[in-house]
Amino acid sequence: MSDVETPYDITRILKALPHRYPMLLVDRVAELKKGEEITAIKAVSFNEDFFQGHFPGRPIMPGVLQVEALAQAAGILAVETLGLAGSGKLVYFMAIENAKFRAPVEPGCLLELNVGFVQQRAKVCKFWGKASVDGKVTCDVQFTAMIADAPD
Repeated sequence: MSDVETPYDITRILKALPHRYPMLLVDRVAELKKGEEITAIKAVSFNEDFFQGHFPGRPIMPGVLQVEALAQAAGILAVETLGLAGSGKLVYFMAIENAKFRAPVEPGCLLELNVGFVQQRAKVCKFWGKASVDGKVTCDVQFTAMIADAPD
């Protein structure tokens, strides 16, 4: 049986990820099953900088930021699974595959981020990811990431 940990507040997220405002896109971890999957939340606010230009009069969260939010959730899953939280290790994208955007994400919603391992190795992991709002899938994707030291 996997270790199930819940919830992670923002303080714990900041220990697991190097991202900070305005690029931190995970606000809470609802559930984490080490070695398996994570469910995290991004509270999408009208005050996000990207809504100023995407799109004026019809604010929609860019799809690429949905993928980034999923990747950040994957980063938490990876460093927690491997016992690397707080180590300074970074999780870098290597590939993004089969990204599909199915519905717009608008201000005021809670974007649920579900991510799991497809394949796990010591330094390279492959993940599946699915973002949704109120049970409706907004984005699904597969991606590969490498865990490495931060540059000097």
